[in-house]
Order: sequence, then C-alpha cells, then structure tokens
Amino acid sequence: MHIHDLIEDSAALANLCTRLAGSPFVCVDTEFMRENTFWPELCLIQIADHKEAAAVDPLAPGIDLGPLLALLTDNEEVLKVFHAGGQDLEIVYNLTGTTPHPLFDTQIAAMALGQGEQIGYGNLVDAWLGVTVDKGARFTDWSRRPLDQRQIDYAIADVTHLAEIFPKMLNRLKKTGRGQWLDQEMERLADPNNYANDPDHAWKRVRIPGRKPEVLGRLKSLARWREIEAQGKNLPRGRIMKDETLADLAGSPPKKQADLSRVRGLSGAWASNDIGGRLMAALADAGPLPPDEMPSRDDRKPGLGKEGALVADLLKLLLKIRAREIDVAPKLLARSDDLEALAAGRRDGLAILDGWRYDQFGHDALDLVEGRLGFAVMNGKLKMSRIEA
Repeated sequence: MHIHDLIEDSAALANLCTRLAGSPFVCVDTEFMRENTFWPELCLIQIADHKEAAAVDPLAPGIDLGPLLALLTDNEEVLKVFHAGGQDLEIVYNLTGTTPHPLFDTQIAAMALGQGEQIGYGNLVDAWLGVTVDKGARFTDWSRRPLDQRQIDYAIADVTHLAEIFPKMLNRLKKTGRGQWLDQEMERLADPNNYANDPDHAWKRVRIPGRKPEVLGRLKSLARWREIEAQGKNLPRGRIMKDETLADLAGSPPKKQADLSRVRGLSGAWASNDIGGRLMAALADAGPLPPDEMPSRDDRKPGLGKEGALVADLLKLLLKIRAREIDVAPKLLARSDDLEALAAGRRDGLAILDGWRYDQFGHDALDLVEGRLGFAVMNGKLKMSRIEA
C-alpha cells in the first residue's frame, strides 16, 4: 500500500479523491478535539482504500475539503468503512448536514461474529491481524501544528489496518450468511437524525426524578436555553450549566433573578448579568410538557407489571442462551425494550418478530411467552425444552 505524505493543499486532495472514487470501499477515521468546545474541532482526516492511504490536514490554510466531503456523502458507489464511527459521522454531519452513505461499521459487524458488543479498535486489530496498536499518540493534542511524523504514522495506521481487516470481515460474513443481519444496524447508524443537535430535544438527555408536566416543561425550556447558549459560545454544555443544576432549577425554580446567587453550581454574578436574565426568561416561557411529549411511565415499560417483569427476565435469559449458541452479541439479536414490550403483550412493530431476528430468536421468544417453551437443566446445563400441549 502506498502511504502519502500529509496532504495540505487542495489540488493534491482533489486528485486523491478522484482516484478513491473508483474504489469499491474507503476506510475513514478522524482526529478531533472537543474538550473545550461544543462543536468538535476537526484536526485530521485519514482515508485509505486497498491501494493507498493518506492523512488530510483540514486546518491547512485555504484547503478545500469539498471533494473529500462529496466522496463521503454523495458517492453511493463507494462503501465507507468506519470503526465505532458515531463521532466521525457527527463531524461529517456538522460539515454537510448529512452523513456518509452507504457505510459499514466494523464494531457493529463484530457483533455478528461473536466479538462482543463494543470491541475496541486495538482488540479488533489484534484479533484479525495479530498486530499490537501503538497507543503512544492516542492522547496527543491534534490541533497543534506542526504534527510530527509519529503522530501522522499513528493516525494513518488506523485506516490502513481497517483496509486490511474489512475484506476479511466481509468474507467471514458472507461465509456465515450474516451480512444481511447488519443492514438495519448500519442504516440506523447512518440516519442523519442521530446527529442533529435540536435544542427542543436536549431535555431528553438530562436525568431527573419524577414526571410532573410542570417540572418537565421547565426542564425542556432550560435545556433548550442551555443548548442555544452552548452552541452560540461554542462551549461544552457543562461549561454553561451542569445537568444536576439544570434539574434542580427545573424542580425548584427561583422566583426572581436575584435568587440565582443562592443556586449551587452558579456564579453569584448570574443574579444580575445577561446570561442569568436569559435563564429567567426561559423559565418564564416554560409551560407544562404536552401530553404527547411525556415519557412513558416506569422507564418505558407501560403495562408491564410485576408478572410481566418476571416474564421479561425470562426472555433476557433466553436471549443470553441463544446468543451464546449462535455466537453473536445479544444486543444485535434483541434490545431490552423489545423484550419488555413482548412480555407486556405487544406483538406489532417489534424487530424481534420480523426477518432474521424472528428466525434466530423471536420465534422461540414468542413460544416462551405463550407457554410453548420452557427451561430445563440437562447435565448441569440450562437448555430450552418444548412443552407438549
């Protein structure tokens, strides 16, 4: 494989992208900094196919990333390969308003091949290539220039290893017939809605006890206010206000701005400054959360009840047994909310009752809740047994 020098000019990048556009796949990784900002600061982009690899400097003066972004988001003929690519996709979304497509995530694919639910990149490389990844540059400041050669080599190795692993992984998936198992998961990862920072939905990330509409309405308004402040100042949300303080204010709102001086976690200056005034305005605008936005009771377990919860536990046990039998990550087979919905009596719209999931797990799960399947211990091992009618 040909390894290029660091690409820092538009012409070299455009030429690279023209060549890569003819490849069946490209492997992509990014290096970024976000400790002190709301928006991740893109510092390096690594890309490779089976013939060549390069690192691109997005901080180089005047560089035009257009051809690279077009390759990632507009070219449907080239498969984009990532490992645990959620944050990489977020960066592309922030730059373009959309996500790379079609895509393949090796961490998700590893779930179908019995390598756990969240295998790390280093363990993936070791398992497939027998190579130990150099972690020495992992915590480097990628925004500082110039980058030294060790940093560049470390970064490019991420995609050169992926370019070697991906064909092996794809071949294994074809041999096992499990490639189609991943289609839905890959599409879910590629959904642009996952990466939109909508201030009106920010409240859903904040944990708060209780579910009074008035409290949740204030939480929604405050979280929206904080999101707008953080985005406008390009600061992490926690630098504006911690989640705990946000929840406290939603539960016990101050009557006037001067009371902010007594709120733990806030500067006394908020009692009279502009940001404190905007906070109070957000509280004043808050109304009760509408019924159609209220979260389901009992942590998304409507109607489950005590007996249903026990059935859900049995389904989770069945899931562990079946996942072990077919050597697949349990999370890929079924999610907890689907199991709880099945235990509560729901049958429509459940992923485990459709397609390959039904064949591999859902059929038995349905038999279990409807009394046609039970647990038995044979030779000291837990097995499933059919129950005669």
